Amino acid sequence: MNLSFLVQITYIAASILFAFGLKFLSSPITARQGNTLSSTGMLLAVLATLAGQHIIGYQWIMIGLIIGSSLGALVALKARMTQMPEMIALLHGCGALASVFVDWVHYEKLLHLPVFSIGLVEGFTLYLSIVIGALTFSGSVIAWGKLSERLPGRPILFPGQKWVNLAILAAIVIAGTLFLMHPERIELFYSFLILSAFFGIFLVIPIGGADMPVVISVLNSYSGIVACTTGFVINNTLLIVVGALVGANGVILSIIMCKAMNRSLANVIFGGFGQLKKKSTDGVKKEAHPISAEDAFLILEAARTVIFAPGYGMAVAQAQHAVRELTLALENNGCDVKFAIHPVAGRMPGHMNVLLAEANIPYDQLLEMDTANPLMESTDVAIVIGANDTVNPAALNDKSSPIYGMPIVEVFKAKTVFVIKRSMAAGFAGVENDLFYYDNTRMIFGDAKDIVQKLGAEFKSK
Repeated sequence: MNLSFLVQITYIAASILFAFGLKFLSSPITARQGNTLSSTGMLLAVLATLAGQHIIGYQWIMIGLIIGSSLGALVALKARMTQMPEMIALLHGCGALASVFVDWVHYEKLLHLPVFSIGLVEGFTLYLSIVIGALTFSGSVIAWGKLSERLPGRPILFPGQKWVNLAILAAIVIAGTLFLMHPERIELFYSFLILSAFFGIFLVIPIGGADMPVVISVLNSYSGIVACTTGFVINNTLLIVVGALVGANGVILSIIMCKAMNRSLANVIFGGFGQLKKKSTDGVKKEAHPISAEDAFLILEAARTVIFAPGYGMAVAQAQHAVRELTLALENNGCDVKFAIHPVAGRMPGHMNVLLAEANIPYDQLLEMDTANPLMESTDVAIVIGANDTVNPAALNDKSSPIYGMPIVEVFKAKTVFVIKRSMAAGFAGVENDLFYYDNTRMIFGDAKDIVQKLGAEFKSK
């Protein structure tokens, strides 16, 4: 049994682990096992690659492993849950950049061979990999900047922006065509590499914060696609298989996210959702109904069914553990408690599930939106914590609203609705929330963590 055969067997084993890892990630119950399987697959892949390739010197590889592992462990330990979206965006970008470097080195290696030879298919694959990888890296950096608030979360627009994008795209196509005709001209390689990086920047800056969950999912898909194309470039079966898995999963997730927002993928990428303006009230004076935490407790004390609808505000306030304590207090009082999770609640897919799982809230209490909505009419109290657009009734009944048609968590159907929020400000979409003015809605103003802790303390002092 030679080394090459062992490497291929290890690649197959790693591919199987990646496939099952992704499958297990589809459920909160098995997500940790999925992460473990995927990590094990990655370890096997790295070891097999190092053993099976003609490595000139391991010293730089060891230095890279030490630096990368140390940074990864540091980020995993130090990053707060609210920083997960931007961290994931940055990791996507780093993966794409790694693929670009691999393609770049492979091309340079071919150029220095005594006889340079690159076929049309190989040249096109290299071109495609560089373009997708470069725009994914730069786009991910911009997404990271927006999510971490180092860049404005609103769309960044300028006159003639679409024409600029079309011009850059045309230049990339022209440079790529010339490269396929003359693959030995390295200046053409550099040109579409740089142009693609600029295109990634201009592709993401016009996208507003409301679309960030979809953008992250799309970038995830791109990073998988570029890994797959890189696998074809360097003839690595494992990269092809794993890249295809990640790319396909990213596409499916993006479609699910778009469906949850009632929008097309093209509209997200090119539509500039953040350009929305606040809906005019046409001079009609609306009045919200504030309530204190102490008075809200009296209603909760008599409630037999409660459904929480969490959003990004809960993540910002780090209120998930306080929510867990309030959940236990309600259950000890004979109340049935559930959580309604909107697919795009938070700033990335699954954000709320991760936060609530971190607080040890049982998985069977986390309901998908379609499962939770039929229960709303029989629910005594719905508690909205930091959510905004995902519970806005205007999406259902106001055709003039920019979010009309987007499925929402229908908390307005509950007998009483508590909205825990710092102010009456609009959400990511910049749309006023009609829920705030419903007769059965009571606004509890303040920090989400403080308010929830006060409600829990009322139960303890009862």
